[in-house]
Amino acid sequence: MSASFLPKHPVVTASHKTPEAVSEAETIAAFLKEKGMDTLCGSLYDEELRKRVKKGEFDMLIAVGGDGSVLRASHLCAPSGVPILGVNLGRLGFLIQIDRKEWREYFEKLFNGEGWIENRMMVRAEHIRAGENLASSNALNEVAVARGQNLRPVRLNAFVDGRQLTSYVADGLLASTATGSTAYALAAGGPILPPELRNILLVPIAPHLSVDRAVVLSAGSSVSIVVKSENAVLSLDGQLPTPLMEDDQVNVTVADVTTQFVRFGDPGYFYRNLTAHMNENFLGFPR
Repeated sequence: MSASFLPKHPVVTASHKTPEAVSEAETIAAFLKEKGMDTLCGSLYDEELRKRVKKGEFDMLIAVGGDGSVLRASHLCAPSGVPILGVNLGRLGFLIQIDRKEWREYFEKLFNGEGWIENRMMVRAEHIRAGENLASSNALNEVAVARGQNLRPVRLNAFVDGRQLTSYVADGLLASTATGSTAYALAAGGPILPPELRNILLVPIAPHLSVDRAVVLSAGSSVSIVVKSENAVLSLDGQLPTPLMEDDQVNVTVADVTTQFVRFGDPGYFYRNLTAHMNENFLGFPR
């Protein structure tokens, strides 16, 4: 656990598509201003605000919404090293520690120096075609190479550190971080990894007569996924997919930036969140 963290110039953000989140963000900003903080409130989609975040004008970004808002914030904040504090408006989120009913209590803890910074590994994906790098981007949860709208499975070859691991006939393959192990990878049947791990997790999606087990790679390993069919797409953290052609290659490595989160209490918060999710799901089953 790192040293205590006390921001002086935070920005409060929400999606303009969610009026409830915008209203809560404005309330939080007003609260912080009453405490004497130099605070700005705006939309995560506002280009001027995004430019100011990238320039490092703020020392913390408060993302009001759900895990999706935090993911968008991570893509914006990680390159500039701006820590993120999430305030959850929906169901309990894996990425968010604070519920909307609790934020005043947690901000008081922040003012008392009880906050600390947690670093989460990200991965970097490169889309290679005929030896040319067409695009590169970072992901906090996962890189997905999957079938597009066509219902046929895709054929993929997976390489680890330059050596072939196996071939897949499946709906897709996920290269996930430990953070992403509780997202798409969990839904696909993968294991849950502690968030501090710096491993890449390979999880096939609905494999067809091929390897159906997840593989946890050594920390620092690199992955190459080669497409051997025509109906594949590439998506990072659930963003809009990019069409892939046969023989396209997606290289996945550990990114040189991390997503920083403002946390409270001991690092065991992750397991308490996990237990809450499990209990919620169990209690939701019909009896």
